[in-house]
Amino acid sequence: MNENIMYLIPVLGLVGLLVMAFKSAWVTRQPEGEENMKELAGHIAKGAMAFLKAEWKVLSYFAVIAAVLLAWSGTMVETSSWVIAISFLLGAIFSATAGYFGMNIATKANVRTTNAARTSLTQALKVSFTGGTVMGLGVAGLAVLGLGSLFIVFYHMYVVSTGGSVHGIEMEKAIEVLAGFSLGAESIALFARVGGGIYTKAADVGADLVGKVEAGIPEDDVRNPATIADNVGDNVGDVAGMGADLFGSYVATILATMVLGREIHATDAFGGLSAVLLPMLIAGLGIIFSIIGCAMVKIKNDQGNVQSALNRGNWASIILTVVVSYFVVCWMLPETLELRGHVFTNMGVFNAILIGSIVGALMSMITEHYTAMGKRPVLSIVRQSETGHATNIIGGLSVGMESTVFPILVLASGIFLSHYFAGLYGVAIAASGMMATTAMQLAIDAFGPIADNAGGIAEMSGLPEEVRGRTDILDAVGNTTAATGKGFAIASAALTALALFAAFVGIAGIDSIDIYKADVLAGLFVGAMIPFIFSALAIAAVGRAAMSMVKEVRRQFREIPGIMEYKAKPEYEKCVEISTQASIREMIAPGAIALIAPVLVGFTFGPEVLGGMLAGITVSGVLLGMFQNNAGGAWDNAKKSFEKGVEISGQVHYKGSEPHKASVTGDTVGDPFKDTSGPSMNILIKLTSIVSLIIAPHIAVGEGAHHEDVLLQEPVIEKQITIADHVDNDHPVASLMIN
Repeated sequence: MNENIMYLIPVLGLVGLLVMAFKSAWVTRQPEGEENMKELAGHIAKGAMAFLKAEWKVLSYFAVIAAVLLAWSGTMVETSSWVIAISFLLGAIFSATAGYFGMNIATKANVRTTNAARTSLTQALKVSFTGGTVMGLGVAGLAVLGLGSLFIVFYHMYVVSTGGSVHGIEMEKAIEVLAGFSLGAESIALFARVGGGIYTKAADVGADLVGKVEAGIPEDDVRNPATIADNVGDNVGDVAGMGADLFGSYVATILATMVLGREIHATDAFGGLSAVLLPMLIAGLGIIFSIIGCAMVKIKNDQGNVQSALNRGNWASIILTVVVSYFVVCWMLPETLELRGHVFTNMGVFNAILIGSIVGALMSMITEHYTAMGKRPVLSIVRQSETGHATNIIGGLSVGMESTVFPILVLASGIFLSHYFAGLYGVAIAASGMMATTAMQLAIDAFGPIADNAGGIAEMSGLPEEVRGRTDILDAVGNTTAATGKGFAIASAALTALALFAAFVGIAGIDSIDIYKADVLAGLFVGAMIPFIFSALAIAAVGRAAMSMVKEVRRQFREIPGIMEYKAKPEYEKCVEISTQASIREMIAPGAIALIAPVLVGFTFGPEVLGGMLAGITVSGVLLGMFQNNAGGAWDNAKKSFEKGVEISGQVHYKGSEPHKASVTGDTVGDPFKDTSGPSMNILIKLTSIVSLIIAPHIAVGEGAHHEDVLLQEPVIEKQITIADHVDNDHPVASLMIN
């Protein structure tokens, strides 16, 4: 039977992992450079592993407790099982492993990129981007391998072995258990992203405020005690945290499409599984096309345009995915499908995939416009830096707010059009199409922190100026790609959350979310507030940790004689310890909000109020995430504009000038925006939706609300008319009783 195509899916994930291993070995074989470069890279790698071990220790306690609760709850409703606990643990382990893969290669690629930059920009790009490719393929490969393998196991366990139906309660149980994998992935992703973000920005802010502003030394000067912690932070936040983040996003997007695909009644050659298998197959094929796209990222010489090279590979992977999706959709799906009374065609599904890819590309292009050096928004912040720190802050805030307009219009259009073509399944498959090239997107994103670390090692090692110049070119492009990657992630989060929301409504047995009801409207407002308190906790945590870092750096400058004269080494490990302890301690409160809020609201007020809260979280979180990511990226590249030299009012300003100092303040404010709270919004949106989806059977309204008849059929309404007594002599009154 054609349904055996399901066995190809984990194989495609395995191909991605094998190519990842090959590229990882290539990076490892590259020369590391001089002994002092190796020593500095060793400090960074040691600090990154110390953080990861401390984080894993705390998260292992959480994972075990959560798994026990899930196992207990899984025995209480017919559509779930205690096996969901095992699925949850596997999701958590895979998510942590995805982060480790990225961080492990990044701490190897950084010093090798520095050494490559001693010869040419071409070779430096090759090493740094290959390091990013390892991370991208590792995340996508693990996701497709894990999700595809578990689906095969649960499908045989709950459907085949019981003789159940693809559209029956047996398949519902299989998908419900599979949701545990996504919950595990997103839970670890949230803590990794928030914890890593607090770590990196505490170190970055501390290093900037005392080193650059007070002491007047370069950003990555070896005399700055916080500089090692800053470089460690690039790995634990922008690499390990980002890897776990996109792993969770990838899995959640595919799962949301599978949940809705299960409800589609269609006669196909895949045993009724075509709509369920399609998103997983597209994701697997996306890995192959991402490998092709990554191979196209190269420049001929040092005058080559790095951004153009990245765009070329990105567009190639997107176009290949869309073209092949056309043939896959025509092959797998029947001409006509139906979901919850909405009839659509297989061409409608392809159009939705095309819409999703276009939305993803447009989101990246718009984000690049608002955050790239030389563009109007960043130049406006540069000009406003001339009149001081306050006007720089005002300029960055206004750019961040303005940057939400076009992305939201694109996103809204994408939702409307994908729903027009293929209903709710169209919205979900659009997100899957957008996320299909995650390996490529993540490779583009991850090379930035590697280049940033490479520049730091070059600075600390005292290498010639042209070496730092080459790494700075890569770093500036990396800042833009990091911002576009976050825009891409928040767009996918919105589409995925809508699909998960639709699945939640069906399983919870409710027809709609009526905001005219006072309790639902209250839930909407509470939901809109949650991203703000989440951001407040994350940003405040960065502030507290940065204060401790500033005090420690000042202490070392004051109490250790000879640091400024290169006669004494700073105590780097003290700063690493401050960031590690602060990040582990401070990540708990924001993470708890995302996990506990849906449970409290759902069990206290019911599914409709919970639905209102989810709507509030989604809309508020998407806007806040876009604002923070873009404002932070624009501030950062405004600062880098001064480091290259920029003309304002007929005068060229460089590093150390008063406008540059104002830009450093803006960048410091933007750091927790773009690297801590902003990128956490997409995880917050999806995690609250997944938690709601898992508890939906427990809070469903009406008896058997989670069963197939509620999800797939029109409700049966029995009408009984009785004739009451005559009223007003000649006017009989008919009483309509609806049971």
